[in-house]
Amino acid sequence: MTNLNSLFNKKKIHFIGIGGISMSGLAEIVHNRGFIVTGSDMKSSETTRHLEDIGIQIYYSHSAENIASDVDLVVYTAAIAKDNPELAACSEMHIDSVSRSKFLGLIMKDYAFPICIAGTHGKTTTTSMLTHGLLAADLDPTVTVGGILKAIEGNIRIGKSNYFITEACEYCNSFLDFFPKIGIILNIEEDHLDYFKDINHIRDSFQKFVALIPADGFLAINGTTENLAELLAPVSCKTETFGLNPRFNWYAENITYDDKACGSFDVYYNGVIKGHLTLNAPGIHNVLNALSVCAVCHYLDISINVLNDGLIHFSGANQRFEIKGKVHNITIVDDYAHHPTEIDATLKVANAYPHHNLYVVFQPHTYTRTKAFLNEFAASLSQAKNVIIADIYAAREKNPGDISAEDIVKKIHSLGKEALYISDFDEIANYLLEHAVPNDLIITMGAGNINQVGDILLGK
Repeated sequence: MTNLNSLFNKKKIHFIGIGGISMSGLAEIVHNRGFIVTGSDMKSSETTRHLEDIGIQIYYSHSAENIASDVDLVVYTAAIAKDNPELAACSEMHIDSVSRSKFLGLIMKDYAFPICIAGTHGKTTTTSMLTHGLLAADLDPTVTVGGILKAIEGNIRIGKSNYFITEACEYCNSFLDFFPKIGIILNIEEDHLDYFKDINHIRDSFQKFVALIPADGFLAINGTTENLAELLAPVSCKTETFGLNPRFNWYAENITYDDKACGSFDVYYNGVIKGHLTLNAPGIHNVLNALSVCAVCHYLDISINVLNDGLIHFSGANQRFEIKGKVHNITIVDDYAHHPTEIDATLKVANAYPHHNLYVVFQPHTYTRTKAFLNEFAASLSQAKNVIIADIYAAREKNPGDISAEDIVKKIHSLGKEALYISDFDEIANYLLEHAVPNDLIITMGAGNINQVGDILLGK
């Protein structure tokens, strides 16, 4: 690998919003390479405390004073407003600044095999699966993942090889700043409609992304992707499809499930059996995720048997049907599902999981997404008998005043199903403890802070 100092020609780098799951990983990578790293965030967290433990100075505010005169480069996320005082100070002091995605792209260029996992759903899980595969093959990858992965004891692993694995998010076209040698496209659906105009806009971005892969690279793509030939028109690299049908290059047959809904299946490549996989992560969607990983591993000369050795130790990324514990013999699960398709997948897993009654506590994520998918959210959630809707988690948005959590409840009622709106997390926990009985299953669901309800339950 080349020296990042020659790439950036910088010595001291400041990260605005360093506590973010991606930013913290990037900060640790360059800190490990010998750069002086500082950062700022609005509050302390387990992530920021870890960064401080390894020697990174963090300021718990956003202030112009945090930008020291010897800072050479400032990195910021898409969530940082243009009038942020640190960005303003950076401009006044004529200090170079770069977005998180561009910075990640620069790091990616430092590796011979940058592997990017893209798609509307499943990026974190598939990145985690691929990480297990490369670790089992002793390829010593560097990894940045959008969750906490037990195998690497965090969201970042710094290896010494030329393999770099990362998620590639389409939001704000971030993944167009990347330099993938190997890519995975898991699925393409409508989402992030606060940025994208429609599904055609989204597909156009994915088409530009796959075009970034060089001719000597590799792409694995879901064979059911709509208008696949059109999407792949600009692609020059080797491309293989995956799915549940023998017409695809990679497919699964003889799928069985254990009592926790985890799949076991034969893996076929172009009609020839390549091996058998036994997953420790539940659901048919994880069978598909694993098939995409099979394709990449085959390209990297990793056998299915070696991959299986790695995947058997993977029980899912955090907040992906994560079993948090039990209270009064009631199982508490947390899941990141925040899109109707993800809710459908999670409920399929829940229905196959041993339980008596199912309680779903859903926190909508962003006003834009809630408004865009109001009918779809209601239809998906109405599959569960006991549904509680919490307030919308605003994330990067301001309340427009024309959509609320209660609108989902009303829409579910219009479908002839029951649902409750409860805003306070303690009240949600108390309601669940009053109504749930032993052997029931409670799922907190969403990409915000709804996982705190599970923490409250387990603390009672």
